[in-house]
Amino acid sequence: MSSANPAPASPPARRLPLAGVLRVGRPSEIWFKPALSVVAAIAPPNLTLLALGRLDLAMYTMAGSLCALYAHNRPYAARAGALVWVVLGMLGGLAVALVAASLTGSAVVLVTVGALLAAAQKVLCDATRVGPPGNVVLTFVSSASLFAPQTLAQVPGHLALAAATGAWAWLVCMAPALVRPHGPERRATASALKAAAAYADTGGTGEGHARARAAGYAAVQAAWQSLLSTGAPSRTRRALERLVVRAEVALAAPAESDAGRLRAWARALRGTGPVPQAGLPRAAAGELLGVDAARSLWTRLGPLTPLAVRTALGCALAGYASLALGIGRPYWALVTAASLYQANIALTWSRAVQRVVGNVVGVLVFAAVAPLAHLGQAVLVLCCLAFSFGAEVLISRNYWLGSVCVTPMALLITEFAGFQEPGELMTERVVDTVVGALVGFLAAVAVTNRRAGDRVERALTAADRAREHAARLLAEPDPGTAALDSARRGLAVALADLRATADAAAGEWWQRALPQERVVLAEQSGHRTLAATARRQGLLPDRGTGTETEDARP
Repeated sequence: MSSANPAPASPPARRLPLAGVLRVGRPSEIWFKPALSVVAAIAPPNLTLLALGRLDLAMYTMAGSLCALYAHNRPYAARAGALVWVVLGMLGGLAVALVAASLTGSAVVLVTVGALLAAAQKVLCDATRVGPPGNVVLTFVSSASLFAPQTLAQVPGHLALAAATGAWAWLVCMAPALVRPHGPERRATASALKAAAAYADTGGTGEGHARARAAGYAAVQAAWQSLLSTGAPSRTRRALERLVVRAEVALAAPAESDAGRLRAWARALRGTGPVPQAGLPRAAAGELLGVDAARSLWTRLGPLTPLAVRTALGCALAGYASLALGIGRPYWALVTAASLYQANIALTWSRAVQRVVGNVVGVLVFAAVAPLAHLGQAVLVLCCLAFSFGAEVLISRNYWLGSVCVTPMALLITEFAGFQEPGELMTERVVDTVVGALVGFLAAVAVTNRRAGDRVERALTAADRAREHAARLLAEPDPGTAALDSARRGLAVALADLRATADAAAGEWWQRALPQERVVLAEQSGHRTLAATARRQGLLPDRGTGTETEDARP
């Protein structure tokens, strides 16, 4: 443990940011993959229904097709299993919703069921780290289905349609493996190298170095998790592991790393060419085991309890408020509330602003497109395909931009069963958006998360123990390559977890002040130990000779 006396902790953050909330960022490197996949998954089923004159069933085929939005960052071996669980989760939520809709016509009961489903979907998606779009799509499917006219006899057929299109979405997402079987793990490794290069540019002390370092460790951890989920080790995986180690070393000692070489390796990972051979000390060449920092599902569920309560309460109250106002589609308010909840209050506020702005602009876009869509059902389907593509193109730049396309798409989907009055649809959408965002955010404020400070303390303890373990090994005359490698990587994981935990807690309200100085001291001492460990392993230039003890082939 650090022996330094901590300064008085800073007070909890209570500012609600506005600057930068709507700032447009760079697009995701793989924006085209979910965009093309969702179009390929939606188009054949919807066009088939159009030809059969049964576009009223499109809501059920869309449920399965939207599963194509998931798991694009995962290696194909892991993607196959993840998508199966996504499809099963979608079918489970849809089944509960359809059965509830067939058994009761009480809107209050249906909203309550939708809120409980939304909370379960939020917690499970966060606990399993399924990734974007997370629970929002699943909640949209189940909530909308709650208010679709239904009988028990129809439920099996509607579930069969969703299951069939879910299987088609699985095939669409797995198809790129035939062309570039190692594409996801190559991209994850390249991202780690680029993030490490960005940190190396700061020299570890320049402007923005703390943010760059946190991003670097997050990228490295994501790369390790990607590589560890690829199945049996292969020659390609071993070469990628060595590159991730080079990124780790750059994060441990940025001033002694070559950012240009890191970026050159990242560029070489594009396409299907050979993986560059970074080289490592011969003693460590066979010891690359990575870090499996994943905790069990049950361990991750505990800290999500406040988030589950926020989601259930916020969604239920938003739906009830919508009903009280006489809105015919309370699930819009429910889904708006469900989409808000992030790691802390500050991020939830930002998402609320983005959601409202994006939906209002999206309603205006719908007003412009509605006359065209009403020319015929074929045009309606094509407009939905265009908006589904546009949503995935834009959403990685900022959530509100994606909402500009998601909103008209959702409004057009309601017209698959028959054209409706645009003015009424637009009014209800705007009102439900505002109600859902306002009530949902108030629920987040009301449900406190006092465990955030406890998690920071636990993360501090874990980081201090990992540093002390690495320091003890460094003091031994012959600690062993595998032991040092494991200690270095364990310390890196502990420091990354500490930074993520501290950042999440800093945006939470109604808690005791956080030990900010202790966090900074733990990070500083931990990174010094990381650099010493990497140097002891021969992964850094020796300070006495200025030469590396490795075979580093470009």
